[in-house]
Amino acid sequence: MTTPKPVILCILDGWGLRTERANNAPVLANTPTFDRLMATCPNATLKTCGRDVGLPDGQMGNSEVGHMNIGAGRVVSMDLGKIDLAIEDGSFASNPALVAFIAKLKSTGGTAHLIGLASYGGVHAHINHLIAAANVIAAAGVPVNIHALTDGRDVPPGSAANDLATLAAASPSNASIATVIGRFYALDRDNRWGRVKLAYDAIVHAKGHAEIGRASCRERV
Repeated sequence: MTTPKPVILCILDGWGLRTERANNAPVLANTPTFDRLMATCPNATLKTCGRDVGLPDGQMGNSEVGHMNIGAGRVVSMDLGKIDLAIEDGSFASNPALVAFIAKLKSTGGTAHLIGLASYGGVHAHINHLIAAANVIAAAGVPVNIHALTDGRDVPPGSAANDLATLAAASPSNASIATVIGRFYALDRDNRWGRVKLAYDAIVHAKGHAEIGRASCRERV
């Protein structure tokens, strides 16, 4: 009986396979080891977006989704698609946590504060989910303040202006965009607490560039 040989699962994030040469780093680079493996070893390609990895049709994949599906060895339904389906079939509005949240605010006369990525990236959040939550809460007669986090990482640079315009247009009349903060500050994950403090102060203490006007805001993002 032969001794089993070890197997290595090596994931190269961002290494795609396509023939076009323009802006294609793997093709333009000198990769003798990879070329040898592809020429001499059995290989196959994986689809990394949409329903093949548990995402909605047309949704770009990402490292988290890829790792989850490869590790599971099957298609894993992602939260993005589950929330989309809940919004579509109406069950989102009857989510127990959301219903309890609305009931609490109605009993106290409070305002709902929603914070989320105003982005179509779909990696950590989706603007449609933020809009859906605002509409459900506002429809119950509860005023809504939205603390919009702009993306710039999982979407092209400069997307924020159009995304914020979409958010404003799709929000109900009793919902307002209270703050606009980049994820560079609000979602820092490198223990740079000075950045996080700027976001915290803007949301909690209303400290920031106030009343600058929508046009000026668009210029800043």
